[in-house]
Amino acid sequence: MHFQRIVTSSRLTLPAAQFLSLALWLAAFMLCPLPCTQGWLSGTELPWWAGRLASFALCTATAYFLIQLNNRFALIRTRASLETAIGLLLAAACPAVHLCPAGDVSAAAFLLAVYCLFGGYHRHHSSGYLFRSFAFLGAGSLAVPQLTFLTPLFWAGAYGLRALNLRSFLASLIGWFFPYWFLLGHAYFYGDMELFLAPFRELSRFSASDFTFRTDEAVTLGFLFALFALSGVHHLLTAFNDKISTRSYLYFLILAGLALFAAILFQPPLFSRLLPSLIIPTAILAGRLLVSSDSRLSDIFFILTFVGLFLLFGFNLWTLL
Repeated sequence: MHFQRIVTSSRLTLPAAQFLSLALWLAAFMLCPLPCTQGWLSGTELPWWAGRLASFALCTATAYFLIQLNNRFALIRTRASLETAIGLLLAAACPAVHLCPAGDVSAAAFLLAVYCLFGGYHRHHSSGYLFRSFAFLGAGSLAVPQLTFLTPLFWAGAYGLRALNLRSFLASLIGWFFPYWFLLGHAYFYGDMELFLAPFRELSRFSASDFTFRTDEAVTLGFLFALFALSGVHHLLTAFNDKISTRSYLYFLILAGLALFAAILFQPPLFSRLLPSLIIPTAILAGRLLVSSDSRLSDIFFILTFVGLFLLFGFNLWTLL
């Protein structure tokens, strides 16, 4: 039996991944006590320990919700938890995730938005699903306003899932503005309309001159893209084995991943804020590849992936130090 098959079928894989993830977070926590500079909404700094703790809790909860997503929509043929293990290790290996609670908030909202969107598949009365999906997307955009740029993708996804009609489209608009309605009421009550306008000002901010990545950011993005691209191509080549619904779900995740990569490439300052969301489709597609394939080549790919994760963590930590 290949080493890959032993790990992917073992019940100890997820607890081991959680232990390793915690160890990596603690190592970064102790060696790099950097402040979290991306505060939620206001952009104020959080205490470095509070930001790290919030990021760890959010990343762990988001990773574990991937199990529910897979069990509900059968993204992987078996009830595997490898996508959660990969998500935990990817988040742990990228210290930029540890320093940006706003990005972790938006990633959790993004995952919930995807869950609700998939729930509307082939439903005639899909308005409720799209309302909830876009409400979560709007809530995530309060933390990272650039998440708003994914709304056309979600409409295209709803169309591909046969969940888009006039009523559900209007419901999605109401859903997206729903969290902003509460923000508007809060800002008006306290006489601080700048609080309501801040996400829109951030959304319109574009630096045409800032297209440079730090070395650690470039290496991290390259590793994630290699993992995402290989996993996505594998799905495209083997999609005929899946149900139509599963194909639609995974096609959407591929498009969402490409959109997030493009957003980071065009605006490198968004790297730390969009990276947690980018990890979600990457972990799902990589987990699907490693669970559904069983060959010597996939065994080598499996080993290289996890060796690469630890090398990536070491390199990122070294650059921060």
